[in-house]
Amino acid sequence: MRAQWRTSGAAIAAPVAFGRRRPRWRDFDLVVDLGEEVLSARWWRGSATLGLLCAGVGLLAPTPFEPLPAANVERVGQAEAEQFRDIAIAPLSAGSKTGGRMAATELVEPLSQAPDRPTIELFARMGAGDGIAQLLVRSGVSYAEAGQAARLIQSAAPSGIAPGTSVSIRLGRRSPGGVRPVERIALRAGLDINIAVTGGAGGLSVSTSRIAIDTSPLRVRGRVGDGLYWALRASGVSAPTAGDYLRALNAHIDVGGQIGPDDRFDLIIANRRAATGESEEGPLLYAAIERAGASDVKLMKWTIGGRTDWVDAEGAGRQVSTMAWPVHAPITSGFGLRVHPILRFARMHKGIDFGAHYGSPIVAAADGQVMRAGWSGGYGQQVRLGHIGGIGTSYSHMSRIVVAPGTIVRQGQLLGYIGSSGLSTGPHLHYEVYRGGVAVNPLSVRFASRALLEGAQLEAFRARLRQLLSVGVKKA
Repeated sequence: MRAQWRTSGAAIAAPVAFGRRRPRWRDFDLVVDLGEEVLSARWWRGSATLGLLCAGVGLLAPTPFEPLPAANVERVGQAEAEQFRDIAIAPLSAGSKTGGRMAATELVEPLSQAPDRPTIELFARMGAGDGIAQLLVRSGVSYAEAGQAARLIQSAAPSGIAPGTSVSIRLGRRSPGGVRPVERIALRAGLDINIAVTGGAGGLSVSTSRIAIDTSPLRVRGRVGDGLYWALRASGVSAPTAGDYLRALNAHIDVGGQIGPDDRFDLIIANRRAATGESEEGPLLYAAIERAGASDVKLMKWTIGGRTDWVDAEGAGRQVSTMAWPVHAPITSGFGLRVHPILRFARMHKGIDFGAHYGSPIVAAADGQVMRAGWSGGYGQQVRLGHIGGIGTSYSHMSRIVVAPGTIVRQGQLLGYIGSSGLSTGPHLHYEVYRGGVAVNPLSVRFASRALLEGAQLEAFRARLRQLLSVGVKKA
């Protein structure tokens, strides 16, 4: 289509096509891909250009065509190497010696003897797997004094020196033999003790000074919000303590599904605080959750019969036990009537199946005693436990059993490993619960509460609970 102009009623054709421009010399492309349009006019033009360029390089190249000579690399001599070492910073292990002498100028006068520092102040830090004697030797202390100082420090701190401890070392004037004697070694051996080793005419001696410690527990409370664990961590609770808190609650409620954002956590932690400001976190003592739409859970750690466990603080010394999952795996088959996958006819499924990987650990769902451990027909390798209140549990199709009949086991203790023994189509755990010898749905079983404390023990429990709940609150 060509553009036209109308002038005095006559149509005049445009001199050029509409929307196009005239070819220019700039459009001539010297760069040609010789892999495309082979043997075309454009390809031959590119080949000719390449040939001309190669010929130009050949004409302009020097004769003879040889590689350029490399620069002569001079090796550093012994004298230069010593000077380089002298002006560098030497490590403590080398004693920071240089031995270099400055040349005399109008600003520098030569000395017949260089003055020696009367004392040296050093600071070192204990590393993982390190020893106090090795640390002192690295700092310039003689082997004899390092060993003697280490024995004195060990006598003052039998539990040892923790990694990361800072050690202050002061060494005296150098002896004619070139060794500096120990004047003072000071360190913080623990939260409540300072140790100092001093040197004198009679040799090394050790002294200790105690630091006042406040052992008041620390209480932390706050709102759950978007997540209980992260709310605890944001409140200053350490990761191990947060894990202990969640495990304590999880034995009584489903922490993942029965806690809302408006619920409030409450925990009390043993704590030691030095007069100098340092603190050391201890074990969790009290764990509670105040729930907006359900009953609260309040637990206190208490020792009964030599065993420390969580006791219901709301019920004043009663314990409400629940079943824990025997394996970390999803439920693949529930309790009730079903078609057996091998026998192919409908029969009662008296437990629930967990689809776990071969070799996964199986643990006791609750405290109890091993009533049976061995082969049990179609159940394969099986362990049966007896619990309080006429409750029993069984764990079937195991690959290996690690407990013996008559053994007393605690909740969470290892019983064996996932397998596929007996009538089984693959690795899984068949888990059954019995009440009075009759199989019941494991998801519906809860142990009844039972009184653990009475008389003087109950009064001591209540007194300790009142003492803990009177601790000041650190708000989240």
